[in-house]
Amino acid sequence: TIFIVGFSNAIVMYALKKPLREKVQWIALGMMVIGTLMAAWAMFTGKATVLYTFYPPLIAHWTFYLGAVLLVLGSLVPFFFDWIPSAIEWKRENPDQKLPLAVFGIFVNFILWTIMIIPVAVEILFQLLPLSLGLVDEINPLLARTLFWFFGHPVVYFWLLPAYVALYTILPKIVSEKGKLYSDPAARLAFILFLIFSLPVGLHHQFTDPGITNTWKLIHALFTFGVALPSMITAFTVAASLEYSVKAEHPELKNSKFYWWTFLPYMRLEGNKWMFSYFFAGLVLFFFGGITGIVNASYNVNLVVHNTAYVPGHFHTTVGGLILLVFFALALYLVSKLRGTEVKFKGLAVLAPYFWMQGMFMFSYAMMVGGVITGFPRRTNTGITYLNPDSPLYRPEWVGYAQLSVVGGILLGIGFLLFFISLMATLLAPKVRESVLELPFAEAYHDAPVPLLNNLKTWTVAAIILAVLSYIPPLYDAAVRGVFFNSPAYNEKFPMPLKQLQGVEKNTQEKELSKVDKEVVQR
Repeated sequence: TIFIVGFSNAIVMYALKKPLREKVQWIALGMMVIGTLMAAWAMFTGKATVLYTFYPPLIAHWTFYLGAVLLVLGSLVPFFFDWIPSAIEWKRENPDQKLPLAVFGIFVNFILWTIMIIPVAVEILFQLLPLSLGLVDEINPLLARTLFWFFGHPVVYFWLLPAYVALYTILPKIVSEKGKLYSDPAARLAFILFLIFSLPVGLHHQFTDPGITNTWKLIHALFTFGVALPSMITAFTVAASLEYSVKAEHPELKNSKFYWWTFLPYMRLEGNKWMFSYFFAGLVLFFFGGITGIVNASYNVNLVVHNTAYVPGHFHTTVGGLILLVFFALALYLVSKLRGTEVKFKGLAVLAPYFWMQGMFMFSYAMMVGGVITGFPRRTNTGITYLNPDSPLYRPEWVGYAQLSVVGGILLGIGFLLFFISLMATLLAPKVRESVLELPFAEAYHDAPVPLLNNLKTWTVAAIILAVLSYIPPLYDAAVRGVFFNSPAYNEKFPMPLKQLQGVEKNTQEKELSKVDKEVVQR
């Protein structure tokens, strides 16, 4: 989240040629850092063993929840109090121009972020935080899960869209100085479709949850398939942009159908071409991540893989693929520009994403195939149970997949180490030029104005209406129809509710007291 805010700052500054409002940025950074430290303290001290989804009745220390709230609210401060005012000023100065594509994509991302934060904030502030503080004894777990997944799946697109901004606006220029984005309207359409389809999708994570009408689960499944549309548009647009960029630099390839692929800068070091390896490896991983994601969205097939290692295997090819690798490339590039140095150890930097890609393929293959074929579970401490030959639960058919995932993890570690060496060497290198903020933005080959695609207000209203309509019935089910009893909190150390545990402690104390009384009488 902090990196996305920083990259968005760079986009807005460079594209709009507007300085940042320093006080706003310091307030935002302070909130995000304090929130992160609060949540990290709770996790590292064992007081927040509730995982990413923090499902109740598992409950964490109140600092975990308050820290999460500070982090997400801090990330919104620049959007509302810096970027939007800057965009209004820019539009006033340039009334006949459309908002630059990169800024358009960032604004779509933070509009989406603003909407999705509301339900999870309601869950935290009105359910989890009061339960953690002891202000209430019980809450509705199904309602909490539904509110979470209103946020929990769209947040993946909050992470993804900055990478899409880079694919559209930066990647063509990396390939060639003459590189261009194939279609500006197609890119804007993809961003708008993400805004529309990314919100009414959360119930595909709750196919096995009782209490919610099956019809609405099916509707959310269909909308989840709809999210594939902007990704397909992106696949075409990026491929066309790469082809144009290569052929602009090599006119002799004008009639080539596939041979031009061999001229892409897979291992080139000059200029900014080293960044291509990160985009390429990320796109390859994301191709498989998208295909395997369709399985998770499918109402019936999802039941086969739901609680198996297949799910995190898929997740790693998306978040651990395109998103993370593009963020790596952008981080290294921005450090070199802002520090006034050249990227150090470019050879290692170029090799890093290929080690990462191979490691991620092995890691995800082991998890997904192990999950589908043998039922290898997720969220399970298999090391002391199912993979332990001395355990009565030992499952030898799972050992090979676990070992293969370890080999993949080692390759991932090597890839990250190569990147980290280049990053730290660049960060610590002596300054050789003036610090500058510049991004290699590409112009568009097709740039015809389409007014409907430039009006974010209309599409924001449409996205809100669709999200509300798609969630009112499921939330009603979760709050009223589908739940007959609330649940007390569970302690992180005991597999029973705190309320019951307190009762056990009370009974134990009474028994101890009765023993003392008997001893006194005997004496």
